[in-house]
Amino acid sequence: MRELVTLQVGQAGNQVATSFWERILAEHGLDEDGHIKPNVDHVCTDRLDVFFSEAEDKKYVPRGLQIDLEPSTGDAIKSSKLGHLFRPSGFVFGSSGAGNNWSKGYYTEGAELVDQILDQLRHETENCENLQGFQLIHSLGGGTGSGLGTLLLAKIREEFPDRMLATFSVLPAPKVSETVVEPYNAVLALNQLVENADLVFSFDNEALGNILSKTLKKASPAYSDLNALIASVMSGITTPLRFPGQLNSDLRKLATNLIPFPRLHFLTASYAPLGAANATAFRKLSVPDLTQQLFDPAHQMAAIDLRSGKFLTSAAFFRGKDISSRAVEDSMLAVHDKNSAYFVEWIPNATQIALTSVPPTDSPIAATLISNNTSVQDLFRRTHTQFAALFRRRAYLHWYTGEGMDEMEFTEAESNINDLIAEYQQYAEASLDDDEYEEEAYQGEGGQEEQ
Repeated sequence: MRELVTLQVGQAGNQVATSFWERILAEHGLDEDGHIKPNVDHVCTDRLDVFFSEAEDKKYVPRGLQIDLEPSTGDAIKSSKLGHLFRPSGFVFGSSGAGNNWSKGYYTEGAELVDQILDQLRHETENCENLQGFQLIHSLGGGTGSGLGTLLLAKIREEFPDRMLATFSVLPAPKVSETVVEPYNAVLALNQLVENADLVFSFDNEALGNILSKTLKKASPAYSDLNALIASVMSGITTPLRFPGQLNSDLRKLATNLIPFPRLHFLTASYAPLGAANATAFRKLSVPDLTQQLFDPAHQMAAIDLRSGKFLTSAAFFRGKDISSRAVEDSMLAVHDKNSAYFVEWIPNATQIALTSVPPTDSPIAATLISNNTSVQDLFRRTHTQFAALFRRRAYLHWYTGEGMDEMEFTEAESNINDLIAEYQQYAEASLDDDEYEEEAYQGEGGQEEQ
């Protein structure tokens, strides 16, 4: 088995993770206390070890920690219907909160709690036979998810240098903004994610809100709806890890196929089918329909326009009982051929496909697309523009310097994000001609040396 340990950090991280656990309990045929329901197909339970460890009395407990700097989030989980599911020692909560301040999560309040978290984390990893890596669920706009979340990434990277680190990161969106210092927190956190994470799945509330209101026709979407949407994508991304299937995949294979350059590990996701609840009776889903929806800009979970950049790589995970690999390959190839201008030509066979026979609980077939597209730089540009507007005036900076931070850290984080944007832009514009030119120049130099 290849186990994954989940860290849910901050209020948003814990709420999204709770939706995720609810979803995968249903998919694996477990009840809310972690016991296997009667008459569940063995395919659903064969790989429970990836996300769950077995306790006494055939009870399955999620491998993970629930972390926040204030106690209210933990109380909410304990009093919810999943309250008896988690191991009590896995709850690690502070008492004061981070007050939407990255430096409190990273340097002061978070640093006081981090040793206690790492102790519990070692306990979780020692229960694993063959640890695949860690997944961190957090948001970048607040203080705990961004500050303490990235501090934990740095510590895990030191202690487990050869394990995979994947994050599900909710970026702030200006239209759904909660606090005025979100751009500071997001840029400081992104700076750490560039250095320490292996895979970053990017979401943002603006895109999720648009999907709920325009595609799913929800009149007034609540945070629980946004969380359920992220949970469905997380369930799709982790499907090949959780169920046996054709062309199976794990985190390391995923990273090897999706990340051509180590810094360009920011991925976006889309999910299908998505549609209004009252419209499901009027359609029959097919593989070409799903493929069409996956590449539809309205289905992207981050507010980017795929047409403004190029696909470096992508991975499509299809689920359902009667999906043939031929149909999937044909429909993916058709999209690729039709839109070849949007795929970089210097990476051949850039789309990976995985098939799993277990469908989600709410649809007979479903698909998830993970893409490494250069238009993800739009997210960073948007965040950087807001950051620059505040930082130019040194607004709110005293909250951060008061916790012991230096102004230079902001400047370094900003230049790192600018470099990242420039790198994505460079590869969006790169073509095969550049490679041929470089090769000729290289051979020419070699010829001169021989003479």
